[in-house]
Amino acid sequence: MKKTIVIVDDHVLIAKALEGIIDNFNDFKVIYVAENGKDLIQKFEEKNPIPDIILLDISMPIMDGFETVLWLQENHPGIKVMALSMQGDDKSVIKMVKNGAKGYLLKNTHPKDLEEALTRLNKDGYFYPEWASKIILSNLNSHHDSDANIKISDREKEFLKYTVTELSYKEIAEKMCCSPRTVESYRDQLCEKLDLKTRVGLAIYAIKNGFAES
Repeated sequence: MKKTIVIVDDHVLIAKALEGIIDNFNDFKVIYVAENGKDLIQKFEEKNPIPDIILLDISMPIMDGFETVLWLQENHPGIKVMALSMQGDDKSVIKMVKNGAKGYLLKNTHPKDLEEALTRLNKDGYFYPEWASKIILSNLNSHHDSDANIKISDREKEFLKYTVTELSYKEIAEKMCCSPRTVESYRDQLCEKLDLKTRVGLAIYAIKNGFAES
């Protein structure tokens, strides 16, 4: 069964062209288009299907991508959000990641690369091209030059390993033989220690520091 996608972009021609490209992919299909975050919320309230993936523009009137991804993180955390924008500056990338985006692409991405990115996003739970990964890791480095002074317990390291997977927090709890509430406490403690806000940030930190390979 094809994974469902919603495109959120105020440029109708771009959105429709993108829809045509994606509908030629083997494993994905676009089910509808929204013009901005507020329009997306309205479509959800009208009982339109909840998609597996959202391709989200950043610069939109009324409710932009930054605000929209925050709303999605709070109300539909199971949706994988891929930012798709003309903006590739450090500030935009970092803000979208911190707000909960699971991936980031530029609008000039080749269709084959877009299909690969969607496949990776669906399989791994996140996808960042090399240029975006460098921005994210550089930001982590600048904020965590004193990583050696951060105390992370063995159980927290085990939890970090699982953040890189597609496992839900309930499934992580089963793997770790503890309650979901305990897993949530590991998440909250690590976010506070590392000054991070989302699972994506924790996953990137885990990869950067080798916990994903343990």
